[in-house]
Amino acid sequence: MENPTLEPATIAIRSERVMKHLKEVVIGQERTVQLMWAAMLTGGHVLIEGVPGLGKTLLVRSLGQVIDASFARIQFTPDLMPADVTGTKVFDLQSGRFNFKQGPLFTQLLLADEINRTPPKTQSALLEAMEEGQITVDGESRPLPAPFFVVATQNPIEYEGTYPLPEAQLDRFALQLTMDYPGEEEELEVLRGHRVTTRRESALSPIVTAEEILAFRRQVERIRAEDSVIRYVASLVRATRTHPQVLLGASPRAGTSLLALSRAVAAMDARDYVTPDDVKWVIKPALRHRLIMSPDVELEGFKTDDLIEEITRSVPVPR
Repeated sequence: MENPTLEPATIAIRSERVMKHLKEVVIGQERTVQLMWAAMLTGGHVLIEGVPGLGKTLLVRSLGQVIDASFARIQFTPDLMPADVTGTKVFDLQSGRFNFKQGPLFTQLLLADEINRTPPKTQSALLEAMEEGQITVDGESRPLPAPFFVVATQNPIEYEGTYPLPEAQLDRFALQLTMDYPGEEEELEVLRGHRVTTRRESALSPIVTAEEILAFRRQVERIRAEDSVIRYVASLVRATRTHPQVLLGASPRAGTSLLALSRAVAAMDARDYVTPDDVKWVIKPALRHRLIMSPDVELEGFKTDDLIEEITRSVPVPR
């Protein structure tokens, strides 16, 4: 049942508790943790990119431990079939009928590990699930448990034997997060506290329920966005489509996702209104995977983030 008394301050307090627990286990990735939680508060899905050994799997596994919800991990491989993800019908000798056996997709928090290692046919098994919260097998639709949250990882190196995600599936992700190497002090902290971190991970316990997550999402939707801020978001998104160095700009879905994430950032800051700074804070991870740059830009050494920053500077900020 919806809780009408829930306030942004409540979300901010509970979010801070989650951040504190996760940062004790995942060292040096504070912004990544905050952005992932913002996506959780909006119902968006997350794609994490980073070289091996940075703690991508550890972060998602830890998130699964602080939320009282079902958790599943799928290790994507070249021989994985769609039925291995969604489930399939199995013949029951006793009843003489085919019964549906659920796949690992029937969970609330799904870690899709190395998603670009499996063929497009299996990758597409996630499309309907991520967009509609259901799957269809043999013409019959089956709802997935709520909340349904996908975090996929991919390795930016070792491209041999990989299958890049198509634009249609990339657009299903609210954020693409990039995990970088930790700073010197943070890496020293990792080395000094390796065994401590392992114990901390095993000691993590649920502090937020699935029902609370759903209530938080309803409250985030109520965060006020003035018309000037909405126009600002629209201007940013439309500017990506007219920039001469962008072959494919952001879709309308990108705009709604950007605004939703901005609302989540405001709620995490105990505010009931969105500011342009909230939009700026999430715009790079919200758009970087949705833009296709012209080849000459990449040859000149520019990154998508550089282009987004240039576009952001060119669009007037509402006052």
